[in-house]
Amino acid sequence: MDNKKLAELLFPHVNKTPEDYEAMYPPRELPEGARVTRLGPSPTGFIHLGNLFGAITDERMAHQSGGVFYLRIEDTDEKRKVEGAVDVVIDTLRYFGVEFDEGAMKVGEKGDYGPYYQRQRADIYHCFAKKLVEEGKAYPCFCTEEELSAMREKQEAEKANFGYYGKWATHRHWDLPQIEEELKKGTPYVLRFRAPEPEGKYFKIKDAIRGELSMPVNDMDFVLLKSDGIPTYHFAHVVDDHLMRTTHVVRGEEWLATLPFHVALFGAMGWKAPVYCHTAQLMKIDNGVKRKLSKRKDPELSLDYYKSEGYLPGAVWEYLMTVLNSNFEEWRMQNPTAPIDDFKFSPAKMGVSGSLFDLDKLNDVSKNYLATLDAETVYSYITEWAKECDAEYYELLTRDPAFSLGMISIGRGDPKPRKDISHWKQSKEFYSFFFDELFRREDEFPENVSPEDRAEILRRYAEGYDHSDNQSQWFGKIRAIAEDMGYAPQPKLYKKNPEAYKGHVGDVSGVIRVAITGRQNSPDIWAVQQVLGEERSLNRIKNAL
Repeated sequence: MDNKKLAELLFPHVNKTPEDYEAMYPPRELPEGARVTRLGPSPTGFIHLGNLFGAITDERMAHQSGGVFYLRIEDTDEKRKVEGAVDVVIDTLRYFGVEFDEGAMKVGEKGDYGPYYQRQRADIYHCFAKKLVEEGKAYPCFCTEEELSAMREKQEAEKANFGYYGKWATHRHWDLPQIEEELKKGTPYVLRFRAPEPEGKYFKIKDAIRGELSMPVNDMDFVLLKSDGIPTYHFAHVVDDHLMRTTHVVRGEEWLATLPFHVALFGAMGWKAPVYCHTAQLMKIDNGVKRKLSKRKDPELSLDYYKSEGYLPGAVWEYLMTVLNSNFEEWRMQNPTAPIDDFKFSPAKMGVSGSLFDLDKLNDVSKNYLATLDAETVYSYITEWAKECDAEYYELLTRDPAFSLGMISIGRGDPKPRKDISHWKQSKEFYSFFFDELFRREDEFPENVSPEDRAEILRRYAEGYDHSDNQSQWFGKIRAIAEDMGYAPQPKLYKKNPEAYKGHVGDVSGVIRVAITGRQNSPDIWAVQQVLGEERSLNRIKNAL
């Protein structure tokens, strides 16, 4: 076979050499040990939690080593393309604190290793495809869909592995006249990789997350270029990762099955393969069963969910880091106020079985995170979210900023701050009792206080109310009401001798709490009244009466 002649027949339009492209995309000038990573989404317009999971891994590996993190758009499948999808990727990841150093941008591109859209790199792929043909490592295959279907049926009947290989690779050994004849007729073809004769059945490769893997040697003549000349993912990513000088490839474990393809291709091209990092799939517990997160069943898979619910990006990042690195929680306990950038991320600390995503744990982490923020910061975040997602709440929050700040300040900054909210949508429910428009009585009054005593407690409380009382004076009046009406002034006295009392001072204050907030569980009542003001506080008591 005259492979050079075949290469010219297949790629007459290629006017550059592989050496030209090697010169155009030289090795990057980076510090020793710097990592170059990439995110390579399809432009479908849907970006999910798994994308963020991988993007954080990419970003940490690159930036903590002084390297580069870039965005490459893998748009070889034109049917899946959605207009504006690239902007969605960039904007959504930026919202969650993930920034790209180079690659596709909202306007144009940034960097010296583009184009960063695969459909704009056809000439590059064809150049390297031509090189493989010249070296006898690739060939045209003219099989029709009907022929391939018949082949699969025979393989099934013979209980053979599915695929185009060995005796099933019918066009692998065609001679040049046969190929020329089909080309003259204009018969469509794909370009296939010619798998070399394997030296053994398995090869070993080190995965940065999973350690040393033993994988079956590739024997498949898989497709490199489709019939329209567009490359498959297998071929495109190998060429791109080499020329863009990618050092580490982070991708989901579903790609493990195709790793032999990629290792074989890097070997055929004479290039060093990047370090692969195959992340575990995101899972959840559903009715006691561990399963993959699903677009259809789990709204939390979409990153839009966290924006619409009002989760703070920093809180989501903090939680995901507990999923990504097994030693993060221990580090956080030892460094409660340190910026997250101080944590040394390591792919070796990532799990190899399904990573469990737990929304309840996210809420706990988020509550802890929000509890560290001052009132001004919280007010800024809530109003920014409400302006976009809840017009009614935004109007209430901004009507009297000083009032809203006072409301948010309660319990914040204490040695043990309250941890009541995990996201901004929840904050509306939590703070609703401060606003007359949203106030409603959600809980019953304490059940061991009779209706008659309840009315008497509220009447006495209103008569003795003085808005200038400090907290100690305020509670002294409640204790006096309790004692005078036959309630124990301390809960422990009631517990010690319940027959001697109707209840205890907590029941009395509980009546006032429900009257003021509509709830049996709320922030400190004295502090709440200081924010509500005297008139509104007394109106709540009178309305309860």
